Amino acid sequence: MRIPVTTSRAVLHERLIHPAQEATLQPEGDLPPYMESFLAHLRCLVGVPFEYLVPDERLLPTESIRFFYLDRSWTDRLVDGAVAVGQIGSREEAHYQARASVVAQLLDQSERMVRPLQRGEDFVTAKQESDANAEEATVVTGFVLRSSAVRGWPHMDVRAYDAVLQEPFTAGDAQVVQHQLPLLRLEVLSPSVMIGLFEGEPRMVILEEPHHGVQFGVRHRGSALAVPLRDPTGHQVLVNNDAVPVTVPTRSAHRDVVRVAALRDALQAARATHPQAVNQTGAAAFAISVLDPPWRQHFEGTEDHADTGEPVDRTFVNVTGLVQQAGLLTNVKLILGVP
Repeated sequence: MRIPVTTSRAVLHERLIHPAQEATLQPEGDLPPYMESFLAHLRCLVGVPFEYLVPDERLLPTESIRFFYLDRSWTDRLVDGAVAVGQIGSREEAHYQARASVVAQLLDQSERMVRPLQRGEDFVTAKQESDANAEEATVVTGFVLRSSAVRGWPHMDVRAYDAVLQEPFTAGDAQVVQHQLPLLRLEVLSPSVMIGLFEGEPRMVILEEPHHGVQFGVRHRGSALAVPLRDPTGHQVLVNNDAVPVTVPTRSAHRDVVRVAALRDALQAARATHPQAVNQTGAAAFAISVLDPPWRQHFEGTEDHADTGEPVDRTFVNVTGLVQQAGLLTNVKLILGVP
């Protein structure tokens, strides 16, 4: 009787204990496009239930923004959980464990194609662009915004920079662009909630109203309407870094109707104390004075100055030192019933 070179049992055993399960250059070892796209979107939290991101509404009150770091270990476990659906036996599990690090490195690159895909770009083009960026994946940061501004301007411009840029500046300038961080994801989750992810750690984030064209308007200032005084170039006239407001005259019977001629006279009268303001010589000068350019909201630093406008002096408390104080430690033990 002829003795076989090997047996099916030995072949299966060799297959199972092989560290890579497949040859390195075997094409079927690559992820299918649909799976790579799905896992890359998952890395950017696309499809993750919102209650997993913000478990309590009090963490994101109305008219607030929260910045965060994305834990890559957490997103890797998210990918593990998704892939585990296809691990129906030890063979599939061993295969994934052998290639998990390769998949993670692949998704580090693929994260960069999520936003182009969401904006309608085809997979092949987006994949080529992401693969062309050979830079190693870095920290991912982001924000969650809950505001009526999202409802009013769902297509607002969002940009993050690795440096604090002084106003005024133009977003398209080459020196400004080199500080801009790549945007991995920007999506409106609900009428008033927006999420954004950046590649890198920003020092300044800007939310800006879309530039649809030339806009004119007035703003509420307390119970009245006002416009900031502007110079012939359209920039605001500043005194101690504050704009100079000019009250807008309105009709006595209809407070929402502007008296245009009276507003022009008020703007001209303001030149007596601020000669740098535009001279009201006609319709063009008046148009410059009532410009209502898109708003731009800055977020920078780590202190919240929204209430006072001044830095808050927060005294450092040495918690460890306080706990070691004999009196405090005795009181804590009495409260807890500890001998």
